Amino acid sequence: MNLFFRFTLHFNGFPISQALKMVDSIKYKLNPKHRAIEIFNYHKHSSSFYSNFLERNNALDNIIWENIPVIKKKDFQIDLKFIVGYVNRNELHIHNTSGSSGTPFYFAKDRFCHAMTWAYADFRLLEHGINIGESLQARFYGIPLNGFKYWKERLKDFIARRVRYPVFDLSDENLQKVTNNFYNNPFIYINGYTSSLVIFAKYLIRSNIILKDICPTLRLCMPTSEVCDELDRKTLERGFGVKVVNEYGAAELDLIALQDIDGEWVLNEETLFVEILDELNFPVQPGEEGRVVVTSLYNKAMPFIRYELGDRAILSNKFKNGRRVLEKVTGRINDVIYLPSGKISPGLTFYYISKKILEEGGKINEFIIRQKEINHFYIEYTSESELSSSDIENCQKAMDIYLEPNLMLSFKKVLEIERGNSGKLKHFFSEI
Repeated sequence: MNLFFRFTLHFNGFPISQALKMVDSIKYKLNPKHRAIEIFNYHKHSSSFYSNFLERNNALDNIIWENIPVIKKKDFQIDLKFIVGYVNRNELHIHNTSGSSGTPFYFAKDRFCHAMTWAYADFRLLEHGINIGESLQARFYGIPLNGFKYWKERLKDFIARRVRYPVFDLSDENLQKVTNNFYNNPFIYINGYTSSLVIFAKYLIRSNIILKDICPTLRLCMPTSEVCDELDRKTLERGFGVKVVNEYGAAELDLIALQDIDGEWVLNEETLFVEILDELNFPVQPGEEGRVVVTSLYNKAMPFIRYELGDRAILSNKFKNGRRVLEKVTGRINDVIYLPSGKISPGLTFYYISKKILEEGGKINEFIIRQKEINHFYIEYTSESELSSSDIENCQKAMDIYLEPNLMLSFKKVLEIERGNSGKLKHFFSEI
């Protein structure tokens, strides 16, 4: 990890040196379940929110791990002060989930826990020759388009050595400008939403360009937030000319698994305890598909204890350096938005559009968006109350900013939103 980047984390109150030493010591003596029991007992005795949750599930006096109830995203969809007891940004790292699962909420990490997230990422990325804060990253993500949050993200990009390419316009004209940037920047790796990277790679293929040829320093591509299947992988490798390394993670937790140099999904056993469970919350056998349930081992701010992500996965029989290996991960597949002007955007753009409502907290529990016509989008949502005219107006204004003007938006409040076979609540569907 670059020294300036480490200093910045320290300056902002994240004890990164302590976290780096902790991760270094843990990787030689892995025992995640033992630590999971410790963090469970911590929250059971110190968190009124969690003790009430256990009491409601008749598990307050439980002493068997497998009988601890699974906690879900919807359990956290309340004001943070009722979960952590206080909301002090000087003591906590506070953020919100992207809404890619369709179940958005705000979460908190204590500062040591967040430092551990960076420390573990540093440990795993070094395996691929990536040095955080030093290796230049081409970042294909969204970004708030105005105000303080825009400049905050730009500052973070500068400190972390990232050149961000917002993904709201992936037309050929814009991708040509992006491509020209690779002639002049010594990028080491590309990171971004899978669907956005695939669109970029397809543009390069159509243009008879291999990105590695015009940017010789480029080493690898790391798609995130959406599943990168074998077809996507082949497209990315063909367009970029570099190896694809998949990551699987969750903002509220950590990096859950990362493919190693052999292409195998090595689980994070340092900061998480990952379980693959059946419908009765008991572990399935390796080779069997089940629900991904994760315990955050160092978060003392929020009780992510046996926390269900909404994904499904298969655990392998293999071990790599004492760590378990995932055979397959399912989840986070998003369609692409096609617009009347010819612009193309990823489905995750709707996170930024719905953010106006999400920031007010608790108005929307779950949502999905369907594009049934080229200029008409339908949002189905579950909520305690109907959205107000000002909420709808704010969403419409955001559509104008992040997509384009003159698009129609219809809302429908429903009692329940149907989930796919994977158990994941895919939030955007293109039906055109």
